[in-house]
Amino acid sequence: MPCGSLLDRFRKSPMPNPTLKKNRWQDHYARKAQKEHYPARSVYKLQEIQRKHRLIQKGDHVLDLGCAPGAWLLYAAEQTGEQGRVLGVDLKAVAILMPSQARAITGDIFDLDEALFKPFNDKFNVVLSDMAPDTTGNKHVDAARSQNLAEEALNLAQRFLEPGGNFVCKIFQSGDFKQFTDAVRRCFKICKIFKPQSSRKASREIYVIGIRKL
Repeated sequence: MPCGSLLDRFRKSPMPNPTLKKNRWQDHYARKAQKEHYPARSVYKLQEIQRKHRLIQKGDHVLDLGCAPGAWLLYAAEQTGEQGRVLGVDLKAVAILMPSQARAITGDIFDLDEALFKPFNDKFNVVLSDMAPDTTGNKHVDAARSQNLAEEALNLAQRFLEPGGNFVCKIFQSGDFKQFTDAVRRCFKICKIFKPQSSRKASREIYVIGIRKL
C-alpha cells in the first residue's frame, strides 16, 4: 500500500488522546482568548466575576496588581470606558498595545512608589489581584507564597481603595485560607468566595471578593 494511503488512514482514525479530551474545555478558553485578542485565557475569570457581581463601573479608577501579560488590564479598561483609568503593576513588563485609559508599570508591589498614584488622587474604586507566586511544586511553600501576595494585595486595598470600593484577589487554598477571608470580611460589607468555570480544574486557586469597603 502506498505511503500516502497509510497516512490518510491514520488521519481518519487517530489514536485516542486522553490528555486532549481532558484539556478540551481549557483549550477552548485559550482559543477564545486568541480569537478575541486577549493575551491570556485568564481574562475569562475576571469576566465571570464581573458578570456576576458588576464590581467595575463606567468611569472607575482601577488598580490591577500582577497585571502581566495584560488580559485583566484590557478587560478592566473596557469596563471603565474612556472616562475611567486603569493602572497595572507587575514585576514583568507588559508588552501589549493598551487603550489610552490604561497604563502598566514595572514594579514590586512590596515597594511601590506612591507618587505613581497621584494621577488617581491616591484612591481607586476597584483593586484587582490575579497575582500568583513562582511555584516550586511544594504545595505548602506555594500556598504560603500565595498567602503573602494576597495579604499585601489586601493591605494595598485598605490603603488606596475608596470607601464603598471593591476588591478581587486570587489565593491558593490552604490551611490559612480562612484567616485571609476573615480579614476580608472585617474590611468589606460583603465577602464572597468564587471559583470561575474557566479556572483549570486541577488548580487550587480561588478568588476572594470584597464588596463595598467599610
